[in-house]
Amino acid sequence: MNLTATHAPPAGRITPRQVAAAVAGNALEFYDFTVYATFASQIGAAFFPAKTAFVSLILTLATFGVGFLLRPLGAVVIGRFADRRGRRGAMLLSFTIMGLSILGLALTPSYAQIGPAAPVLVLIWRLGQGFGLGGEVGSTTAFLVEAAPVEARGLYAAWQGGSQNIANLVGAGVGLAFTSFAGAAALESWGWRTAFLLGALALPFGLILRRALPETLHRKEEPSPHQARSATLAAGAPVLFKGLALIASSTISTYVFAYLTTYAIKTLHMPTGAALGATAVSGACGLAGGLIGGVLADRIGRRALMIWPRLVFLLATWPVFWLIVARHDAVSLLIGTAILTFSSALSTSAVFVGLAESLRKEVRVVGMGAVYALAVAIFGGTTQPILAALVHFTGDPLSVAWYTMAATFVGLIASFAMSETLPRPPTVEAVIPSV
Repeated sequence: MNLTATHAPPAGRITPRQVAAAVAGNALEFYDFTVYATFASQIGAAFFPAKTAFVSLILTLATFGVGFLLRPLGAVVIGRFADRRGRRGAMLLSFTIMGLSILGLALTPSYAQIGPAAPVLVLIWRLGQGFGLGGEVGSTTAFLVEAAPVEARGLYAAWQGGSQNIANLVGAGVGLAFTSFAGAAALESWGWRTAFLLGALALPFGLILRRALPETLHRKEEPSPHQARSATLAAGAPVLFKGLALIASSTISTYVFAYLTTYAIKTLHMPTGAALGATAVSGACGLAGGLIGGVLADRIGRRALMIWPRLVFLLATWPVFWLIVARHDAVSLLIGTAILTFSSALSTSAVFVGLAESLRKEVRVVGMGAVYALAVAIFGGTTQPILAALVHFTGDPLSVAWYTMAATFVGLIASFAMSETLPRPPTVEAVIPSV
């Protein structure tokens, strides 16, 4: 297999099939997250038997988080490969590792069958998936930005986040179908495994699509005024630091949404159907918000879309969670989820495109990948265990809201510090005050 083809595509040419191939890995990642969160109780029973349900849940979520530890290493190793040899080969490598890891998890025997070897194998699969995912986001975002027409980079990059939400919808649908038609015993014995195997089926199709992708590394690109003069990571350090804060803030929000199913069932004791409905609403509203945000980022600028939606999200978080906890019904859960996911998703494309445009292409993948992987490793892997522990030890279900707001505030400060990278003047003047 040739992983390092050097032909460059014609400028401004990228097909829907190529976009789908680029974002397939991101979709697979979030399908896995949704399924893992949906069946956290069954996975805990299979691999982490404990005296109390809380300890089993924490062990399950902690193992979910362990997969993030190798993300920075994967970002550097695969990212360096992408910046030196090509985006296409890096995307093939990362997708293969991810798919095989999901397959391995689905086929691992339970603790009752092989004893302590079961959680060890699960740990290995999660670490392997983390390594593959570390090289995924930087490579695919660089490809989308470099292959898309300049005037539509925001929209094309929005499919990076859009794929996450589509995967959330599919994962929620699969979870709802299994919980509706399979009994508790079936869910614990084979239901959750089948859900993972369905995701693993994407592996061969994704590889076929990605093998046909053009290479964008070798397309000529003149450095922009907002980029560092030197093509080194050290020269881009200020941008990377701000990007770290932005992605960390968004990551915590994303994993709060991923935790909603477990939160609604375990903390609020709501029906499983309502909890999975919230996951579906999150996916649909996140997809709509992300695509609308991508279009707006191409019209009024990247920086404006980093600031205003994040401010709305910050102000809405506590009232929404208070309403959900106070009313304790499915309607409030679904409406609140819609408000938060839509406003949060509006910023997603602007963050990725703005960060990519701020880095020279010689270090674009390793820079973006390292920042994303570090943020997700620290905050993505810890968010769900932290939320579960906060609610358990404080007894306050609104502690989830306070944690989310603190992270959003940090991201808002970083948004004001970012420079505008839109290649042409925004069509709406004076969108935000200068700082």
